[in-house]
Amino acid sequence: MKNELLRRNEQYNQLVNKLFTELEPYGDEILNRLPATGGWSALQTMHHLILTEELSLAYVKKKLSFNPGLEPAGPGARWRGFLLWLYLSTPLKFKAPKNVGGDNLPNHSTFTDTRARWQNVRAEWTDFFTQMQENLVGMAVYKHPRAGRMGWLQMLAFFETHFDRHIKQIRRAVKA
Repeated sequence: MKNELLRRNEQYNQLVNKLFTELEPYGDEILNRLPATGGWSALQTMHHLILTEELSLAYVKKKLSFNPGLEPAGPGARWRGFLLWLYLSTPLKFKAPKNVGGDNLPNHSTFTDTRARWQNVRAEWTDFFTQMQENLVGMAVYKHPRAGRMGWLQMLAFFETHFDRHIKQIRRAVKA
C-alpha cells in the first residue's frame, strides 16, 4: 500500500509541475492580475493550494508527534473522501476556510517564489511519505475541516480534486 501512496503522490507532483510549465510563459503582472469579475489572481489561487498542503502537513506531523490512538482508514474514510470529491466536483462556489482564504493570501507575489514554495511543500510531502512507518499507511490520520478524518489516499485524492477545481480558476484569471 505504501507503493500506491508514493505513486499517487508522484502523480500529483506531476500535475503541479505541468501547471508550472503552463504558467511559466506568463509574466508576474498577468499572474497577479485580479479577474474583472472578482476573485483571486492566478498566483493567489496557487497560494491557496499551497496553504492547504502546508497546513495539512503541519497538522499530520503534530498529530503524529504525540503517538495518538489511530483508527484504520476503512469504509467510512472512503465514503467521506467520496463525498468530498462530489462536493468539490460541483460547479457551485464555496467560501474557503478562513486560514486558507483571502486574508492569508499575498496581494502580490512572483511566479518564481510561488513555484519554489510549492515545490518545497511537495518535496516535504514526498519525504514524509517515503519515511512513513508501514503501520501508519492504512490509518486515518488526516482530518479535513469539512469532511472529517480520512486516510492518506483520500487526502491525496482531495489534493487532486481541489487542484482540478482551482486550475480552472487559475486559467480564467490568466485569460481575463
